Amino acid sequence: MPKTKFQDVIFTLLMVVVMVYALVVYNISLDRGGLTNEVFVMAFGELVIMGIAAFLLEMFLAGPLAKKLAFSIADPGKDRQIVVILVVSAMTVCIMCPLMSLIATLLFKGVDSQVVAKWLQTTVLNFPMAFCWQIFFAGPFVRWIFRHLFKDKEACAGEAAAGAR
Repeated sequence: MPKTKFQDVIFTLLMVVVMVYALVVYNISLDRGGLTNEVFVMAFGELVIMGIAAFLLEMFLAGPLAKKLAFSIADPGKDRQIVVILVVSAMTVCIMCPLMSLIATLLFKGVDSQVVAKWLQTTVLNFPMAFCWQIFFAGPFVRWIFRHLFKDKEACAGEAAAGAR
């Protein structure tokens, strides 16, 4: 997992793209009454604005808060790594889903007297998708990509440290 600020930024970017794209596809499909090939293309238009919002929220608000909440439940020093990963992932979804649903509601569903109801409905519809997508696909997929991106760097760092002894 990320060990430096640079790695944290890369990990967050990867996760944002995978999560946001999937949720945008899902929401457009809900609005259009079903999934079509066109939806996959349409989602790229919203990915930019929603991706920027998700990245900023995750880096500066949701990420730190999710870790703080998760580490009050799971102890990285004592609990198995998978438990810590799952608790952090769950806390992240619990924070990001309502926040991103609010942004999507304001941007794409309009601000009127029903804005709170629209936001709550959007959150309720998005939460199961966001949670399952994160736990069963996005999380494992992004961690796999991340491991492959940084495995040579970790090996090189290990060899450099061993050579310095």
